[in-house]
Amino acid sequence: TMYAALLQHPSDADVSTLRMCISGGASLPVEILHGFERRFGCPVLEGFGMSETSPVVTFNHPDRPRKAGSIGTPIRDVEVRLLDDEGQDVTPGEIGELAVRGPNVMKGYWNRPEETAAAVPDGWLRSGDLARADEDGYLYIVDRKKDMIIRGGYNVYPREIEEVLHEHPAVALAAVLGVPHAELGEEVAAAVVLRPAARATPEELREYVKERMAAYKYPRRVWLVDALPLGPSGKILKREIVLPAE
Repeated sequence: TMYAALLQHPSDADVSTLRMCISGGASLPVEILHGFERRFGCPVLEGFGMSETSPVVTFNHPDRPRKAGSIGTPIRDVEVRLLDDEGQDVTPGEIGELAVRGPNVMKGYWNRPEETAAAVPDGWLRSGDLARADEDGYLYIVDRKKDMIIRGGYNVYPREIEEVLHEHPAVALAAVLGVPHAELGEEVAAAVVLRPAARATPEELREYVKERMAAYKYPRRVWLVDALPLGPSGKILKREIVLPAE
């Protein structure tokens, strides 16, 4: 959220002493990363962590190749696995829940043994995030497990659609979520904030995504908002997004 805001701000401040930027807390759209680096001439290194991991798990290390859209590789002494719903390792290249083990993982939730057992059932902390790994071991967050949309039996990952929306020149921020649907179970919807002085209609944005994604993925419902609800750390709070009455 902060990088998007800086990228849109019409400032000509001297940032020549800025040497490195770090992103975490929420997925950084690749279009925002590239746009920020072009404008400010400073690399952005993305990582991943949780409060339960004190708080870093993976990082695009400064002394190694970095990959846009990736959360990098595990930091020293930390192990990660991608697990299916039965707690087994997924096949290489497939999507699984990111699990973490290491000296940085919490001992448990204070006085909440049942929640601790659910989060760390076998010594591996379940992050609740779905991810995949490439051939070099770099990890990519696909989405939060609880945010995945199941539309007519198909799994739809909101982040994939948000990435496409951010490629539209008029879009500043986008949040994709599932809304109830009588026949399909859930339908794909998107709330979009436009850049200052930019213009685009919901129909235009819907068609833009439709041309670039599989038919079951593009959002049937798109609406424009002035701002998206944010938490204290700048994360978009999808649960607080108000659906339009129609």
